[in-house]
Amino acid sequence: MAKRIFTAEDDGFVGAYYGGPSDSRKAVILMLGDSSEDHMARCGAAWLKDRGCHVLCMSAGKKDYGHHNYPLERFSKAIAFLKSEGMEKIGIAGASTTGMLALTAASYYPQISLTVAMSPSDFIMEGFYRDGKDGAKERPGDHESTLSWQGEPLPYLPYAYRHPEYWQKLKEEAKRGGDLAAAREMFDESERLHPLKEEEKIKVEKIHGKIVFIGAEDDVLWDTCRYIRRMEERLAEKEHECSYEALLYEHGTHFVFPETMLKKMLPVGSKFFVGLMFKAGRQYPQECRETRIDIDRKLTGILAAW
Repeated sequence: MAKRIFTAEDDGFVGAYYGGPSDSRKAVILMLGDSSEDHMARCGAAWLKDRGCHVLCMSAGKKDYGHHNYPLERFSKAIAFLKSEGMEKIGIAGASTTGMLALTAASYYPQISLTVAMSPSDFIMEGFYRDGKDGAKERPGDHESTLSWQGEPLPYLPYAYRHPEYWQKLKEEAKRGGDLAAAREMFDESERLHPLKEEEKIKVEKIHGKIVFIGAEDDVLWDTCRYIRRMEERLAEKEHECSYEALLYEHGTHFVFPETMLKKMLPVGSKFFVGLMFKAGRQYPQECRETRIDIDRKLTGILAAW
């Protein structure tokens, strides 16, 4: 079917529906890139369609990767649309900030039966903007959460720094490590200054179906493997109905995408791009590629079994 576009004003969420195989009743809500219509989202959708899924891409805005008080109620509208299209199984997938968002949304909506979180945190982050204010590529919100529920911001881990120091610190950290983007030291400092509270943690025990956590130890955006292990510990301690699988790797950087998905995004030079972004990608290109190949194989199997 032709792509269908959704707007917050008319439909209650921002998204693009790419359809899928006519004989499939499985759909994945996918959150990649700055927009539900950009190249990254389209390639992720194509990868999932190749694996038998319908795909609804969602984003915070028409073209905006900033997240600040993103209403979780939008997922209710998206799920209702997919149900109206005859979908019997609904999954959700995200990477980086939207990995956190995927986990949180799944904890609120039991209709979601498969959750894939690539490089997620185990807590709600403070809101951030990418509006170029004062020349900063990114800045924290004015004490806003990334997510909201019923008009109220969800409790969040505050960043260690405010604007303009926030962006200055991120640039300094990236330069020291030889990366184009890094924030791991900043997130560690945020937790040191503000130890995580229970209300700020994602309630992964409320998620239904299957959870797939994916992360690499050499991630310099944040310590995602530590966060994933904390979520495993939480699930071990609390009653839950879901099953879960953690795919953790020594090398892989923040970009723990399936290899063939990344190749759709970058038909030429995918390894070069990862190396350009992250020092670990330059130091361990083959190991990072082997990680992505393994993720590709395992996720393909998980989607087939779902």
